[in-house]
Amino acid sequence: MSIVVRFSPANLTAEKYDQALKRLEAEGLWPPDGCDYHVCFGTESSLKVSEIWDSTEQLQAFGERLMPVLSDVGIEFAGEPEIFEVYNSYKR
Repeated sequence: MSIVVRFSPANLTAEKYDQALKRLEAEGLWPPDGCDYHVCFGTESSLKVSEIWDSTEQLQAFGERLMPVLSDVGIEFAGEPEIFEVYNSYKR
């Protein structure tokens, strides 16, 4: 069952996002297995991320490798991500 995940970081800036993405790519962690769609949006000083994953298990496995990178870059979260089961999706 696919899921939608909405992250609301407390302090995600374009600079921190770019730095984290570079690290993930350099470590061979990006793009992660099971992540069907990733979108980062908002203003340069206040970004959010939404993703569609093939399964909760794949999200959790990636999260274990992701969180140390985000912590090193200084990205903090105000709470747990919102997770929803996908009822229907459409891709152009």
